[in-house]
Amino acid sequence: MFTVIEKVIFLQNVDVFSEVSTEQLAYLAVISEEVSFPREGTIYREQDPPDAMYLVLEGRVRLHRDSLEVTVAGPGDPFGTWALFDDEPRVVTATALEETRLLRVGREDFIDLLAENVQITQGVLKALARRLHGLVGRVKV
Repeated sequence: MFTVIEKVIFLQNVDVFSEVSTEQLAYLAVISEEVSFPREGTIYREQDPPDAMYLVLEGRVRLHRDSLEVTVAGPGDPFGTWALFDDEPRVVTATALEETRLLRVGREDFIDLLAENVQITQGVLKALARRLHGLVGRVKV
C-alpha cells in the first residue's frame, strides 16, 4: 500500500491537478484508493457510467474500442480523468494488459472534496482553463 505522500507524488503528474498545491493534493490522496486487476481484467467498459478516474501505479492498461487500440497507459499515466467532470458514458474500454495496480479517485468523493475545499477547486479550474486555452491555440482559422 502506498502512503499518502507517495500518492501525492503520483497525483502531481496528473494535468488537471497541476495547479493544486502539494498540501491540497494530500486531501485528494486521502480519498483515493488502490485497486488491483488481473491480466485481461476489465476496469470499465465503453458506455459505462463515469464513476472514477485512474492512475497507473504498476502495470499497463489498454484503452480501446473493440479491436481498435486508442492508447496504452503505463506507470504514472492517468486515464478516465474526464469522468470526474462529465456525465457522459465512457467512450473506451479499459483492460489490464498485465497484473495492474491503480490509484482510483471516485467521482462522488472528488465532488464532495471540491465542495469542501475552494483551493482545490480553484487549482483544478485553473488547470482546465489552461488546457482549454492550449486546445484553442492549436485551432487554425
